[in-house]
Amino acid sequence: MFIQPQNLVQQLHQRTEKCTVGCPVLDRLLNGGVPTKSITELVAESGSGKTQICLQLVLYAQLPPSHGGLSASSLYIFTESPFPVRRLKQLSRSLLSSHPNLLSSDPLSRVFLRGIYSAEKFVSLLPDIEIFLTYWKSRLLPVRVIVVDSIAALFRSEFDNSRIDLRRRSSLFFKISGGLKSLAERFGLVVVVTNQVVDLMNDGENGVRIGNLSEMYSSRRRVCPAMGLSWANCVNSRMFLSRDDYGQTKRRRLSVVFAPHLGQCCSEFVITGDGVFGVEIVPRNV
Repeated sequence: MFIQPQNLVQQLHQRTEKCTVGCPVLDRLLNGGVPTKSITELVAESGSGKTQICLQLVLYAQLPPSHGGLSASSLYIFTESPFPVRRLKQLSRSLLSSHPNLLSSDPLSRVFLRGIYSAEKFVSLLPDIEIFLTYWKSRLLPVRVIVVDSIAALFRSEFDNSRIDLRRRSSLFFKISGGLKSLAERFGLVVVVTNQVVDLMNDGENGVRIGNLSEMYSSRRRVCPAMGLSWANCVNSRMFLSRDDYGQTKRRRLSVVFAPHLGQCCSEFVITGDGVFGVEIVPRNV
């Protein structure tokens, strides 16, 4: 029997372990959750919810596979201070309240934090991350989720537009992404990185269409992912989070830009004190 390439990709990802983001609606959008052994990027302007989703992910990863988790601890690498400790505690209490019999310890004790503030230091940290993962591999809840929030902040102020700096920046892109992909493959990790957006002023390199969305709008502005085409080639999947505020009403949307196992799809979601929740679309009767 002959198999079409797209069907083969679907079969491979059906066998790939995935981790819930803590919401059935968003999990369905992602075909079961965030996949292991690859890099998933969340692109959004500030306040759109990318950090909220990441915080929820590292907590819900501790659930058993029967409930969408990986029975896993997480490493959360933050590149901007301060880290939202109070929000993490709030989401941890919500998790304990909704799943009181599934967790054997305080969820906060299974989330490890590390601050890093430059691309070069991140590269030098990769061997230490490998040692850390190896140490925890045989533990009850091994580390199987890594979040980098945000990748763009590592490159914000150290580089200009000179040819030498652009070449050095691209080299660091591939060192960081290559290191993370290698760890993801070896340890069966979910790797999520967040990225920022910039206003799209022209149709230069950043404006090249990659994926399902020919145009991205957030807060009624046309935007594009930061760090350009070179970085886009470093991630396996890209999700775009947009926001629009209408007075007291805040509308947020998660859209698939590109992913080898997902088609063009999107979902609105809300952020409450208890977490991030996708909005069910109820079909209208005709």
